[in-house]
Amino acid sequence: MPKIKTNSGAAKRFRITGTGKLKRAKAGRRHLLLSNSARTSRNMRKATYVEKANLDNMKKLLPYG
Repeated sequence: MPKIKTNSGAAKRFRITGTGKLKRAKAGRRHLLLSNSARTSRNMRKATYVEKANLDNMKKLLPYG
């Protein structure tokens, strides 16, 4: 059997934690930030986790992660 390829886009965007969760950055931090409040911009700095509904599909993209 050939090796399974890791999805390179997913590998750059997600990290698997020790407990098996997928850590990700929040969207909306690139530009046009003046329309957000300072509190919103600050909260977007923090990393978050992939939702349970998407977790199984995301882990298939990272078979060796």
